[in-house]
Amino acid sequence: MFSSAELAKYARTLWWGLATARTNPYQPGDVILLRFDQAATPLAEAVYDLLMDKGMVPVPRQNLTSPMEVSFYGKGSDSQIKTITPGDRELMENLSGLVSLIAPASLTHLAGVDPGKIGLAAVARKFLREIMEAREQTGDFGWTLCAYPTQEQARCAGLSIEEYAAQIKQACFLDTDDPVAKWREVHADVTRVKDSLGKLEIDRLKIESESCDLTVNPGADRRWLGVSGHNIPSFEVFLSPDWRGTEGVYYADQPSYRSGNRVAGVRLEFKAGRVTGISAQEGEDFVKKQLSMDAGASQLGEFSLTDRRHSRIGAFMASTLFDENFGGPYGNCHVAVGASYSDTYAGDQTSLDAAKKEALGFNDSALHWDLVNTEDKTVTALLKGGGSVVIYKGGEFAL
Repeated sequence: MFSSAELAKYARTLWWGLATARTNPYQPGDVILLRFDQAATPLAEAVYDLLMDKGMVPVPRQNLTSPMEVSFYGKGSDSQIKTITPGDRELMENLSGLVSLIAPASLTHLAGVDPGKIGLAAVARKFLREIMEAREQTGDFGWTLCAYPTQEQARCAGLSIEEYAAQIKQACFLDTDDPVAKWREVHADVTRVKDSLGKLEIDRLKIESESCDLTVNPGADRRWLGVSGHNIPSFEVFLSPDWRGTEGVYYADQPSYRSGNRVAGVRLEFKAGRVTGISAQEGEDFVKKQLSMDAGASQLGEFSLTDRRHSRIGAFMASTLFDENFGGPYGNCHVAVGASYSDTYAGDQTSLDAAKKEALGFNDSALHWDLVNTEDKTVTALLKGGGSVVIYKGGEFAL
């Protein structure tokens, strides 16, 4: 599926993402966790080789296979599921970077498992993510992730494995001579969009489409982010809003695969910031259990828009990484229920402690679940001084 030259280009692109995502430059001897699914081993080997060339200290860790996950969540006692492997805390406290390679062998293998067990594991390990977030706030940690094609993803997306691999190559510019140069171009153009949005004094955002009528409060001291190197590919422009100002209806017309479960047609009703109504055409019980994982799971953690002119993704990929960056005829909007992104805070990152997060309406949860709408939509910024500006229409930013 990927030639050695394409794997090398993919690895170089991931290094660009990793370096772009971290405030402080990497230095020889920095410890980089290389986490990968079994099927992504060819790419893991290429990334490992590049990290060695860069003078890093790569720590490879293969993720659980699908049968292992079934055993873990299906047979594990609460004690087993909550146990943290000795050394995990120490590793996270000393990590400089993380590269994650996603290549699932199954997308529905956990459909028969109690979703509560999945939530229990997420809550127990939440502190590890918080350690990485704290190091990222000081500029000492960066992360990036990408996908590698598998038969299962292709099947769920309704594509052949060759078509699926071609979509990845196209989306990540691996079909060009210099993918990193292309990413720098996208980075520059998205920076212009972020700067334009940042100049607006936005009180509320109104999102309207055939199935959505949602109001979002961007919140105080926020900044728009996008093409930060964290995800390869990524074309979205997003922020973490003040969850308390979310009102109305959001509908995800695109299916979603999460934790071994497939859901489709998710409709959420928000009132005073919290989800008060949940329905889904498929997987409704799973959605309800995920959104009851903890207090913040039913509150908004992210609002995002993708311009169709930036994204080269034109097919459903059965992968959130790609689907949340869908281009298509109308681009996409997606929201995430659950955890906020601390780096969307516009002030001094090191001052954003738990008390300030709560005061500013940054959401806290073990969950972060992106739900995508690809309908033709209009997004209007209602300004603090009165008046309004259409910022997004017909799948494109109107700035």
